[in-house]
Amino acid sequence: MVRGVRGAITITEDTPEEIIQATQEMLTALMQKNNFALEDVVSAIFTVTPDITSAFPARSARMMGWNQVPLMCSQEIPVPGSLPRCIRVLLHVNTDKSQSEINHVYLREAASLRTDLT
Repeated sequence: MVRGVRGAITITEDTPEEIIQATQEMLTALMQKNNFALEDVVSAIFTVTPDITSAFPARSARMMGWNQVPLMCSQEIPVPGSLPRCIRVLLHVNTDKSQSEINHVYLREAASLRTDLT
């Protein structure tokens, strides 16, 4: 069965190094909290807020060995007052877990996006 697994994390400044580090932190946490392997990942859709322009989060995943996973990056809708400098991901993962067993991960300031889950 394929399940959607969500994650989000913020960065303090728009630099390639911060994007790489934060994206890898988020992906690692998602894998650990949901106990899946890279081979279980069907695809990933990353979004970033309009204030993130120095690097693609997908590059970070590739640096972790996600070379066979289809990855896509897009920009979030620039809603006034939305959380700045935020990287989000929607993973599609093969798993036997039920939807209620999936652990979505919201790190740093992104924890404010889903207080019901953090």
